[in-house]
Amino acid sequence: MSEQTQERQPHHVVVAGAGMAGVQTALALREQGFTGAVTLIGAEPHRPYDRPPLSKAVLLGKAEDSAFDVDFEALDITLRLGVEATGLRAAAHELDTGQGPVAYDTLVVATGAGPVVLPGTEGAPDVHLLRTLDDAARLRPVLDRGHDVVVVGAGWIGAEFTTAARAAGCAVTVVEAAGRPLAGALPAEVAAPMAAWYAESGARLLTGARVARVEPGAVHLADGRTVPAGAVVVGIGARPATGWLTGSGIALGPDGSVTADAALRTSLPDVYAVGDCVSFPSARYGERLAVHHWDNALQGPRTVAADIVDGRAPAYDPVPYFWSEQFGRFVQYAGHHTGAGTLLWRGSPDDPAWTALWLREDVLAAVLAVGRPRDLTQGRKLIEAGAAVDPVTAADPSVPLKSARR
Repeated sequence: MSEQTQERQPHHVVVAGAGMAGVQTALALREQGFTGAVTLIGAEPHRPYDRPPLSKAVLLGKAEDSAFDVDFEALDITLRLGVEATGLRAAAHELDTGQGPVAYDTLVVATGAGPVVLPGTEGAPDVHLLRTLDDAARLRPVLDRGHDVVVVGAGWIGAEFTTAARAAGCAVTVVEAAGRPLAGALPAEVAAPMAAWYAESGARLLTGARVARVEPGAVHLADGRTVPAGAVVVGIGARPATGWLTGSGIALGPDGSVTADAALRTSLPDVYAVGDCVSFPSARYGERLAVHHWDNALQGPRTVAADIVDGRAPAYDPVPYFWSEQFGRFVQYAGHHTGAGTLLWRGSPDDPAWTALWLREDVLAAVLAVGRPRDLTQGRKLIEAGAAVDPVTAADPSVPLKSARR
């Protein structure tokens, strides 16, 4: 590390949020040679953990937790757990918490996103969310007892929980306000065939169904139907956990996300944001993106750390990626399909494995692969390269996708 780099490094970096994005930021700082103090602050009392296993192994009792295998002490990273960020006073360079102010030279906001609560169910004993380790712990006895479960929302988390609940032998009814699963994530022609996956698993899917109210033992729908419910699990989306930044001077978007620049710097000096709580400008897609997925929380911290260490971080412009395990299928997505004019199929959605491709003027913009991981890997590389593809070759599932590159 050069003397110039050492001189411009801040003495104390405070990371607010101890999920994947926060932990990876602290690790990336050390990996990139930062020698100053690093403090990682987490609202939960638990040792920092990974979230994807919560809806799988942890929920089904196959694992007690999913703590990161990190020796924070050996890395000289100070952990302050059970400490919630409550405000930010940028002029004083202080983060307010429930246990008093914490001074910083550089602050990284990594507080993630919080689940949307179904109106009228706050505090109801048999209504559950699935976002934290404590949420999973509360849901495990529900599955063990084989309750009749109503899942509100047929998005990614709803599908994954339904998969786990059916594996545990629960009767499951899924209530979705839209006319198809994943209505907020995928276009109708791609998402509609996924409705059959619920019936295959033995779950009942009610689409176009809105919840009027929840009472002990029952969910009442707006059309007058009543669905028995020993427990209710709500998965209707998440919003950036940025309410605590109100009045801080940090610019927020309409969705509540921190509006950062291409180096993930916020509108305030010496303050960065990373993970589910931030949006960033994408030159690749020509719009601002907010990506609420694990891979974004893994990649973004490298940019933040590089900019803190030497101020020369390359623009953060990843190809968004996520995966979901549901109904015996491995579903992967890479890219951003909004604005793409052409949809191609590799195989039929009636088949066990198939892929959907989105092209923007023959340039591959996004790929959704169901049980075809090679398509995802090759498609992701084509997207990263900004490659044009031959539509006829790309639509042939017997030909490697990489062969479609022009």
